[in-house]
Amino acid sequence: MTDSKRLWWKDGVIYQIYPRSFQDTNNDGIGDLPGIISRLDYLQQLGIDGIWLSPINPSPDRDFGYDVADYNAIDPKYGTMADFEELLDQAHKRKLHIILDLVLNHTSDQHPWFIESKKSKDNPYHDWYMWRDPKPDGSQPNNWESLFGGGGWVYDRQLNQYYFHMFAPQQPDLNWRNPAVRAAMLDVFRFWLDKGVDGFRLDVFNEYYKHPDYLDLPKRKGFYPRKFEQLEHIYDVSQPEMYPLVRDIRKILDSYPDRYVVGETYLADPAHARTYIGSDRLHAGFDFRYLHSKWGAASFGRAIQYWDALHGEEAWPNYVLNNHDTVRSTTRYKADEADKKTRLLAAMHFTVRGTPYMYYGEEIGMRDITLLPTELQDPVGKRYWPFNKGRDGCRSPMQWDASAFAGFSARKPWIKVHPNYPKRNVAAQVEDPASLLNFYRELIALRRASPALSRGKIDLLPLYNQNLLVYQRAAKHEKLLVVLNFGSKPEQYPLPILENGRWGLIFAGNLPEKSQINGATLHLPAFGFGILKKQV
Repeated sequence: MTDSKRLWWKDGVIYQIYPRSFQDTNNDGIGDLPGIISRLDYLQQLGIDGIWLSPINPSPDRDFGYDVADYNAIDPKYGTMADFEELLDQAHKRKLHIILDLVLNHTSDQHPWFIESKKSKDNPYHDWYMWRDPKPDGSQPNNWESLFGGGGWVYDRQLNQYYFHMFAPQQPDLNWRNPAVRAAMLDVFRFWLDKGVDGFRLDVFNEYYKHPDYLDLPKRKGFYPRKFEQLEHIYDVSQPEMYPLVRDIRKILDSYPDRYVVGETYLADPAHARTYIGSDRLHAGFDFRYLHSKWGAASFGRAIQYWDALHGEEAWPNYVLNNHDTVRSTTRYKADEADKKTRLLAAMHFTVRGTPYMYYGEEIGMRDITLLPTELQDPVGKRYWPFNKGRDGCRSPMQWDASAFAGFSARKPWIKVHPNYPKRNVAAQVEDPASLLNFYRELIALRRASPALSRGKIDLLPLYNQNLLVYQRAAKHEKLLVVLNFGSKPEQYPLPILENGRWGLIFAGNLPEKSQINGATLHLPAFGFGILKKQV
């Protein structure tokens, strides 16, 4: 399969960077765009195809970039527009594609639009946000809550009105029912596409529209400690107006060559998320059942089977094990220092049908940091600690080497480095043939070279026992078998009988204990796996 035939977002691997934490070059303790440019060779050698950048627009950082103050500019703490254009140029020279995170449901309360909207009810920008009059008793317009805690409405005494915010109070929701807002948001796509951006990740995109009558949300049955979970979110997300909008977004993307858009579906089940994906809608959407799976063959198998079946042959799924909102998989699944579980997960992640997403540091097995209450920066953690410790843990600086601050910066970073960095870092793992980093490189290279893995169909086989997840991948001239042992003890798997040919083991990792074929049986060590190919 030659590069000319590849679809970078379908056949390739996408790597998420949290810019604050990747590489600092001006020694202010915050990562920046020149830092990302300086690491492009590393990313190219890793074998990825696309780089998804968490928001880099100007922001007061009440939600660390997800409160945007200007959609068409670069935050000075990350660099300049010239730096971004250089990043695009240098990435494209290495055949790397840049995906921007667009946060279009809400802005910062410091955005000029919102500042104008607060001036008066007659201001042209007033209707750009969700302003509503109080109820006769002065209370908030309805029972909508904020995901970040508390009621979803903030009262403005001067206007005698409330504005709605699904997230922090400093993140007022835009009124997408205003045609001017809709037009302005579509122009944001055009602005960055004209710059040469290759794609977009849409933050909580299905929340753009709310019910026009602002109806109260019905109560859910059962016990839920937080008010937000006590409500059925049928009027504040997933409104029917989303469908013509995603079609219009796709038309814009299709007017530029080889572009891509993926959406983060919010408060929606996988079947509903799938309805936003198609040839005239988004290229892809995130479903997090896979990410939230309990450890085990059955749990992951069900998530893969369902998500894949929903896509069928008409669409292409994607999979995420880590991101900026979730406890890292190494911490979540209590990974051992030899990274056996981590390698097993990677073997699954890069061999299922769909686009694998990676999160920075995943390839070296970074763990979540532990913070004291006084060290928390995430608004979620600050409000709900200790019941919810927030998202700071997975956002620690990238561990490049064993020097001070892990080679991320020459000064104390914005958030602390994991104490294991002297041993767990890129420089150490590059030199070790048996390292997790080199395992990732080999696995990604195998996926890239294999038509069956990069774009073939998948057939999940019945669970052999509670520990073994088994599936076949097949393309026109290639047939592979993947066997994954989620158990802490060795397992055996009788290989399927082939009419002509035999199974040959082509990848079993770079650990001393490897899976091996003995006769017609595959022997797997604890947390072992095997990728086998039909050989004539």
